[in-house]
Amino acid sequence: MNFIAAGIAIVGAAIGAGYGNGKVISQTIESMARQPEMSGQLRSTMFIGVALVEAVPILGVVIALLLVFMS
Repeated sequence: MNFIAAGIAIVGAAIGAGYGNGKVISQTIESMARQPEMSGQLRSTMFIGVALVEAVPILGVVIALLLVFMS
């Protein structure tokens, strides 16, 4: 059961991160199209947002490893 739980944790984290990154990047591109003069500031803010979203799958992997090896 721990292996199934670990797999679900990783899959859920990957799906959530993929959706989150897609939303962040699509909204940034839309904002750049509306206000091209702010593209530099929007790009740096986007990278911060993507980095925060990418922390979720890393935590998912840590939880999965704990589930597998702490049983």
